[in-house]
Amino acid sequence: MSSGPPAGLPTVDAMTPAVLVLPAPVTRDEVPRLCDDVRARLAATGGGVVVCDVAGLGPPGLATVDALARMELAARRAGGRIRLRDPAPPLRALLDLVGLRFELEGQSEEREPALGVEEAVEPGDPAV
Repeated sequence: MSSGPPAGLPTVDAMTPAVLVLPAPVTRDEVPRLCDDVRARLAATGGGVVVCDVAGLGPPGLATVDALARMELAARRAGGRIRLRDPAPPLRALLDLVGLRFELEGQSEEREPALGVEEAVEPGDPAV
């Protein structure tokens, strides 16, 4: 007796990044554990990205910025990086103020136009 292939589409194991939900508030005592979590998730998934859900952090402070910077450093040393999910505008402003750039989930990459954006040409523009 033989059996044929299963009906339907084949099962595909999609590579999805690991998600780490940050506690509110982040204290300096938690930073080593968070860095260990980032390294462990990178090793477990074999992926190059850990998504850090920062939606529940509340008002950001320098302890939060320090934790994110150290987590990014730990990820880079492990061959990966972190990506922020749902950062509040004050956190984004504080990260910009101190000069830290993080990839944000849902943003287009540098030098890549956002989806659905078309460049318009005005009549009379010189040809390039």
